[in-house]
Amino acid sequence: MPLPVLFGANVEPSALPVGRSTEQALLIDSLGLDLLTIQDHPYQAAFDDTWTLLTFLAARTRHVTLVPTVSSLPLRPPAVLAKAAATLDRLTGSRVQLGLGAGAFWEAIEAMGGSRRTPREAVDALEEAITVIRAMWSGERSVRTHGAHYSLAGVHPGPAPSPGLGLWLGSYGPRTLALTGAKADGWLPSHAYLGLDALPTAVRRIDDAALAAGRDPDTIRRVYNIAGVIQPGSAGPFQGPAAQWAEHLVALVRTVGMNGFVIWPERDHTRQIRAFAAEVVPAVREALARKT
Repeated sequence: MPLPVLFGANVEPSALPVGRSTEQALLIDSLGLDLLTIQDHPYQAAFDDTWTLLTFLAARTRHVTLVPTVSSLPLRPPAVLAKAAATLDRLTGSRVQLGLGAGAFWEAIEAMGGSRRTPREAVDALEEAITVIRAMWSGERSVRTHGAHYSLAGVHPGPAPSPGLGLWLGSYGPRTLALTGAKADGWLPSHAYLGLDALPTAVRRIDDAALAAGRDPDTIRRVYNIAGVIQPGSAGPFQGPAAQWAEHLVALVRTVGMNGFVIWPERDHTRQIRAFAAEVVPAVREALARKT
């Protein structure tokens, strides 16, 4: 059975003005949106630390699920990241998902003490990190994993998270898309890096990998991050009226298989988030409820 379609909005982790991130999070929570995402770029001087902010906002909100989109693996050891996510999952009543990426902006990562990796090394490290995270969430008494980048040597993991805590990958290339289908619970691509024309091919790669691994592709959460503006005049797929947004999102559910959408407002965050929740989301739900 297909997963229900989820809707959310992104919160900017900008440190100034103090309190703006909290105001946006409380608005998202009050509007009944499903997801609240925060990008993770620790090397950005203007940004608060994503995991600290995520935890703070989790304590201030009551209903919304929080997702880092996506955690920068080269700067966040996977065993510690797994424990942090499991802890937040337990404390929030399962209102967190672990978004994870192989890494980008390598000069900035290296400047902050992280390792510069080739594309092949980055994917290898991501696959090893998934093994580590799954082991840390296993609830077993002692776990060991062996890898060139990440290993566990008899650590005692725990406490275990709820069954609802998933691992969602920000993936684009053939290998990471296949890894998503084979081993991840969700997928977090962004429209800015994976356009509408390329989306169906990427989805097919995930589906094929899931089937090859003996998994049901319909169990994988697929959330499209969309930077755009809801406005009267049309200037592109996600630069136009709410009705146009709704039409595109319905098509992405029915013809491509996406099952989640997060708006990243390009300006006027409060008004855009309100418009998305009040005008776009109900229209999409109503259209999907109809058989034709």
